[in-house]
Amino acid sequence: MTHPNLLVELFVEELPPKALQKLGDAFAGVLLEQLQAQGLAAAGSRLTAYASPRRLAAHITEVAASAADKAVSQKLMPVAVGLGADGQATPALLKKLAALGADASAVASLERVHDGKADVLFYNSTAKGATLAEGLQKALDEAIARLPIPKVMRYQLQDGWSSVHFVRPAHGLVALHGTEVLLSVQALGLAAGNATHGHRFEAAVDPVVITSADSYAQQLASQGAVIASFAERRAEIARQLAAAAAKVGNGARPIDDDALLDEVTALVERPNVLTCSFEKEFLDVPQECLILTMKANQKYFPLLDAAGKLTHQFLVVSNITPADASLVIGGNERVVRPRLADAKFFFDQDRKKTLASRVEGLGKVVYHNKLGTQGERVERVRSIAKAIATQLGDAALVADADQAALLAKTDLVTDMVGEFPELQGTMGRYYALNDGLGETIADAIEDHYKPRFAGDALPRNTAGVVVALADKLETLVGMFGIGNLPTGDRDPFALRRHALGVLRMLVEKDLPLDLHALLASAVPAFGDKITDASAALADFIYDRLAGSLREQGYSAQEVDAVLALRPQRLAQVPQFLAAVRAFAALPESPALAAANKRVGNILKKAELESPVDAHVNPALLQEQAEQDLFAALQRFVPEANARFAAGDYTASLQTLAVLRAPVDAFFDDVMVNAEQLDLRLNRQGLLKTLHEAMNRVADLSRLAV
Repeated sequence: MTHPNLLVELFVEELPPKALQKLGDAFAGVLLEQLQAQGLAAAGSRLTAYASPRRLAAHITEVAASAADKAVSQKLMPVAVGLGADGQATPALLKKLAALGADASAVASLERVHDGKADVLFYNSTAKGATLAEGLQKALDEAIARLPIPKVMRYQLQDGWSSVHFVRPAHGLVALHGTEVLLSVQALGLAAGNATHGHRFEAAVDPVVITSADSYAQQLASQGAVIASFAERRAEIARQLAAAAAKVGNGARPIDDDALLDEVTALVERPNVLTCSFEKEFLDVPQECLILTMKANQKYFPLLDAAGKLTHQFLVVSNITPADASLVIGGNERVVRPRLADAKFFFDQDRKKTLASRVEGLGKVVYHNKLGTQGERVERVRSIAKAIATQLGDAALVADADQAALLAKTDLVTDMVGEFPELQGTMGRYYALNDGLGETIADAIEDHYKPRFAGDALPRNTAGVVVALADKLETLVGMFGIGNLPTGDRDPFALRRHALGVLRMLVEKDLPLDLHALLASAVPAFGDKITDASAALADFIYDRLAGSLREQGYSAQEVDAVLALRPQRLAQVPQFLAAVRAFAALPESPALAAANKRVGNILKKAELESPVDAHVNPALLQEQAEQDLFAALQRFVPEANARFAAGDYTASLQTLAVLRAPVDAFFDDVMVNAEQLDLRLNRQGLLKTLHEAMNRVADLSRLAV
């Protein structure tokens, strides 16, 4: 039997655009989930979510008018408690049955089940399935309660007394099962009906009376001038943007910005893309400034040419479609002009002062109440950058890194960045070039914030890498030093992102820098403002590295084995992982990993008594098995070490795979903890030599099952 489809719509005042898609998906998703849980919607029921600026709706296929009855078996009490010696019901049993709506006549039908300890009485009954009106009411209440509302409003209902809490005031509720209105369903003080409203200005009729659940989207489009589906509206906007750009010609294309497209989709009910323009003189301003002001303030789509350069034309997504669009176009052009004029004014004013002249102003900008001003912070970044540059290059790199670090934050006190904080770094580059500082310094100033997010590009030149590392290390060391650590989802200073940025630069740029030395070089820059929390910070960085490596496809065992040794040169970690993966594939691997674990346990126990020296006296090797293991170590360890020193970590580990047979024989035939002290110490020394040789790349015991 085919059941009718269901349509539910909440008609509201304009919803917050950045949350609209999430609200629509959540509303529809919870409705379906709740109806399925009650047996009213089938497992294969299809869901279509609708979300426009003034409505949240859901269309669900195959919804039953009532759920099937269910057999219910309820445990009551032990037979000894429920029935007396004469087999008659006790008062306790009669009271329990009464609570379930049954009387004494039900005693005869009670089922006896042995639960492993005693016989227990069960009452079997049939629970009537919920009607759709009942089930939908419950589902609707749950969907409203669980909406991810960014900020709740409280508003008064029409009765003048009651008030409700919701994301925006609601003015209509539609609940249609096929063509039937579910009149008893209510929400937010509204009774369900079949009438909604279309576009504020362009609806053909008002109200729009929905004739059936399946005609909802079509009627809203034809009678209400509304594209109800968020996805369809978004696709239509993208299509119109592409068509308008193609009409402009010369390879023009709208800027690619999914977040802007989503936001505009949430602002209009029937999109109409129009082409506008501004005076070409504004193109003298850096295009990042113009693009940002058009996107952020006006929700416009700037047009780029085939080379990616900003043009003087832009696209507007209007919510109305007048016969003559000239007034709409002219209005938008008038609105954007003062914004662009402000950007030009800021740019012109900022260039009247050099970046170097702004350094002093950073001393008046508070960075953190425990860490001082931005001026003090700049000095710390310079100190750390000098230390890093000294390890990586010559005097020229030190000088470039120092100058870039000195000027990197100066654009924070410019008018342009004061108006558009998102442009910090970007404007620093433009102003550095204006000051004649050259590409190297300018690029380093812009790039010192990189990587800003996952997948972002790394700094373009070595000076930029040095300053970016110094900047992120200053933040990490400083915040850890004052105990300002991330907790749960809270990470106001983006320390996790900074740690990942440090890791990416060290690994992807293959930098010959040791983590311990990096942290040690950063701490002195703070003087007595912080306590040294390098150990905790190193753990934090290794945790971020472990998570990143697992996301890249390495197994937890592989990552654990490599990071257990706390490798200092993180650029080597990918090579270590490749070597471990190749070693794990060898047939000798499981036995050697298990033996390595056993060796580690023996040495730990021995170390509790006294330090074990990796020294072997050949004259004390009595058993053939220990002589053979010593000979194998003498032969193959130098070769493995040479390959390790050459950076061939895979070959280094594979060279040691031949030790499986002598290691197995050693444990079969030799008593390590001999009673004779010199023999015991010599055998422990032999095992320590083996342990050190096998664990230069990774702790192979972590591969043991």
